[in-house]
Amino acid sequence: MRIAAIGAVLVVLISSSNANLVLKKRINGNIAPKSVVYSGNGLFFVQNMMYRHSITVFNRGYEVVATISDQVDASLLGSAKYVGVYRGAPVEAAFSHNGKYAWVTNYRMFGKGFKKPGNDTCGTVGGFDHSFVYRVDAEGFKIVRAIPVGSVPKYVATSPDNKWVLVANWCSGDVSIIDIEKEKEVKRIRLGRYPRGMVFDSSSMRAYVALLGLYDIAVIHLQDFSVSWLKNIGRSPRHLAIDHKNQYLFASLNGEGAFAKVNLSTGKLVRKVKTGDRPRSLALSTDGRYAYVVNYLSDTVTKVDCEEMKVVETVKTDHHPIGITYDPEMKQIWVACYSGSILVFQDK
Repeated sequence: MRIAAIGAVLVVLISSSNANLVLKKRINGNIAPKSVVYSGNGLFFVQNMMYRHSITVFNRGYEVVATISDQVDASLLGSAKYVGVYRGAPVEAAFSHNGKYAWVTNYRMFGKGFKKPGNDTCGTVGGFDHSFVYRVDAEGFKIVRAIPVGSVPKYVATSPDNKWVLVANWCSGDVSIIDIEKEKEVKRIRLGRYPRGMVFDSSSMRAYVALLGLYDIAVIHLQDFSVSWLKNIGRSPRHLAIDHKNQYLFASLNGEGAFAKVNLSTGKLVRKVKTGDRPRSLALSTDGRYAYVVNYLSDTVTKVDCEEMKVVETVKTDHHPIGITYDPEMKQIWVACYSGSILVFQDK
């Protein structure tokens, strides 16, 4: 065992011989993973941005079952102004219809007519190219639709009732609301600086949006598209998750190195716990008891007890862990490392 200081908080780094989280598999290859997302049907979609222009699909045997190019014909973009072929930059994915479709955001588009791509430090200047979210047949491994959204779409979430897809547009500071049946954006809601993580409650009536440029979390009410706020949750909330009873919302606080728990009945912060430097994505166990948080600059993944709000365990990863997903049947955590690997941890 060794102890590392993070700010004023001590985090125990437990050796694998004593750990509940045990590294089961390291996957390398032709990947540059920005995110990894479990389909619910034994498949894991890895989004490789513009570094590979692809989505790599793995099965539970850690085998590549498909590589989906982000290249699309202009006819798929739905406008006569597009000519030729275009490429995207897959960032994140979310699944609908029991894993039948994957909705994949593209950081930017490459091709004729796209001249001013946004970036991570775009601020609120505006005027950047819009981009697209792909609808991917997750059984045939084929892009079947491309829907225009805002500038630098990053995170994407699907509603449990398969009615809505929400896309967080980083540079335009808004959220695109896509009607799944109509396959088009029906509303765009301006929220502010750097919308990122999103999650629906189980009723599909409310969606929560983290604003990395604020201390607050927006609540979009889907019945009328009105917005309310959970205020002063913490500095730079990035990723969100909600427990299966809709009692608590959990957030990684990228600017504080912390993980936060919010009581949804009161809208108030319950508690924060330090996890590591620049926590990014998180995943919950099926029962909501544990959260797994990747800490980008600490090169670690932290397991948090969500009831007691304490760190149970922190283990090392490869450089720059950024994405994470949970396989409930296998009790495995897949971690995407920006340095070029996927790590699969077995939890006891």
